Amino acid sequence: MTRGLGGLFRGVQSLTSLPATRAGLGHPSACVSLRTMVALPSFLSFEPRDFSLPNSSWSSEMLRLYEQYSIQCEVETEGGENRGGQWQRLPSYNRSLKYATGGNYLSKIIQSKARLFTRNIRDPGAGFEYVVFANKEEKRCVCIFQAGHRLEGPPGHVHGGATATMIDTVTGSLAALLSGPVMTANLNINYRSAIPLGSTVLIETSLDSEEGRKKFISCKVTSTDGSKLHTEATALFLSINISHLLQGG
Repeated sequence: MTRGLGGLFRGVQSLTSLPATRAGLGHPSACVSLRTMVALPSFLSFEPRDFSLPNSSWSSEMLRLYEQYSIQCEVETEGGENRGGQWQRLPSYNRSLKYATGGNYLSKIIQSKARLFTRNIRDPGAGFEYVVFANKEEKRCVCIFQAGHRLEGPPGHVHGGATATMIDTVTGSLAALLSGPVMTANLNINYRSAIPLGSTVLIETSLDSEEGRKKFISCKVTSTDGSKLHTEATALFLSINISHLLQGG
């Protein structure tokens, strides 16, 4: 696979007549040099797109909550130091590949078009619109979630499977933040009241306990003011070696 990627870059270089970059193709820094010297087509871009940023479909309530948590996040100063709150916004794209052998380099190329499957609907607002904020010190995550019309189950309301998907995504994000690569071992969900399509809800998760490779996490889905409980859940995640997983082990 590496030889194939190298051939692709050599082809791009020959088309753009930049022999000065040929010698360094085997080193990751060469990718940066090539990118800064050549205006690559979008399909060759190394930058993954972050789908957890506001777009035109976000409701005023979702934007309000996004701003509320954003101002509590860490910020990076010009000197490269982190300063600010204990929260951090988690980018929404596939990050698993970086844990494989050599994945840190390969992921910069492949992740440019890799997305969590909840982001596979191209139309903004039609499917899963969400952003996750994490507090590693307090071992909890908060997700602001807005469901689009393609997630309909009961008329005018969100399908229970879509809610389960989001619960798995957010509890898994917390487990992965605390211990690296994980897989869902158990997900137990109690549905209390249906979520109206287009509404904004909060998905809050916290770590209950841990035993070796096991992470036990609880979750609740509520209205943004906390007055209505939509769903409760508990989840069990197991730490894994993702290199073995990708190799079929």
